[in-house]
Amino acid sequence: MKLPENGKLLRIFIGESDKHGDKALYEAITLKARELGLAGATVVRGVMGFGADSRMHTAKLLELSEDLPMIIELVDTGENLNKLMPFLDETVTEGLITIEDVKVVKYRHSTAEK
Repeated sequence: MKLPENGKLLRIFIGESDKHGDKALYEAITLKARELGLAGATVVRGVMGFGADSRMHTAKLLELSEDLPMIIELVDTGENLNKLMPFLDETVTEGLITIEDVKVVKYRHSTAEK
C-alpha cells in the first residue's frame, strides 16, 4: 500500500479498562481498523493522565491504576479513516478523538522473510 504525502492522523484517547463486548476497546478498535484495510495502527499506554472528569490515572507503584490512558494512533488518508468513524461513534462512549493533517515521509514494510 502506498500512502500519499499529505495524510491524516486519527488519535483516539480512551481508558485501558474501556470495553467493547468481551474485548478491550483499544483492541476492538485496532482489529476493526485492520478489518477495514487501514494502513496501520499503534496503541500506546500512558503512564499518567486525566480526561474530562479530571480524575487522575497513574502508574505509580504505590497507586497502581487499572485504568491507564490508552492512545490509538492511525495514519492514512482522510477517506480511509472516515470508514472507521461509524464504529468509533458506536463504541467510544467517553474519551477524545482528534484528526490532524500530517506529512507522510515514509511508509514501507520489510521485504525480508522472517
